[in-house]
Amino acid sequence: MFGLKEKAQKKPSWRLYGREGRELRYGETVEYLARAHVVLFGELHDNRLIHTLQYEITKDLFEGKKKDLILGAEMFEADNQLILDEYLAGLILDRHLVTEAKVWDNYETDYRVLVDFAKEHGLKFIATNIPRRYANLVAREGIDALESLTEEAKRYFAPLPIAVDLETPGYREMMLMNRDMGHGMRIKPEHFVAAQAVKDATMAYFIVKNRAAASLFLHFNGVYHSQKFGGIYWYLKQADPGLALFTVSSVEAEHLEFQKEYIGLGDFILVAAVT
Repeated sequence: MFGLKEKAQKKPSWRLYGREGRELRYGETVEYLARAHVVLFGELHDNRLIHTLQYEITKDLFEGKKKDLILGAEMFEADNQLILDEYLAGLILDRHLVTEAKVWDNYETDYRVLVDFAKEHGLKFIATNIPRRYANLVAREGIDALESLTEEAKRYFAPLPIAVDLETPGYREMMLMNRDMGHGMRIKPEHFVAAQAVKDATMAYFIVKNRAAASLFLHFNGVYHSQKFGGIYWYLKQADPGLALFTVSSVEAEHLEFQKEYIGLGDFILVAAVT
């Protein structure tokens, strides 16, 4: 379908596995991903190998999907969608995007190539994350604090009320971990989890809102936002149980062999060398 090169032969610094540990060829993996409505690519933000593979997968999915490929990312907040759209349309320069859209510190090295790919090929790129000031509000005061915001502000996150289910994979562990650490005694563990949940719910909301019936929405997010089929995945399934949804979960290791603890982290497990 895609006329793929077997890139794994050229990149011995990573391997791809299915959820139970069967090693997969690169081309086989991309063929699977192309069948989805949504792919959640869970990355480790500081691993350059993973970012390189994200770009390769984006290019190869585009070969088959063309304009039916939509990109989106945690790394852009919803209130910056206008700025991102203006850049993609060629109306503003890169320096305006960088200075006005709260881009991450590693934007130039890791994310600009994805945005510029969307710009070059006329693809949508969706800013899916809740503005950080509102996530911080939840972390400080709890999820009910969002109700005090204006209707204008509420356009930039998932509709209220937002459910926070501690049985969602990862949330209870997160609460217990932060309770044990005390988090400096400044943030209540339940508020910390709620702040994570509003990010996940908001990213799911903007994915559903912006995907088209025949499209593939490829979303980039930190691995903990979709690992073990929790976070964004859980909210997407609540919104649309019929979605064909795949997750890629990344791990970093000195040795690339599949480990028992990787079972069930995602539909596809990317094991990347430490960079």
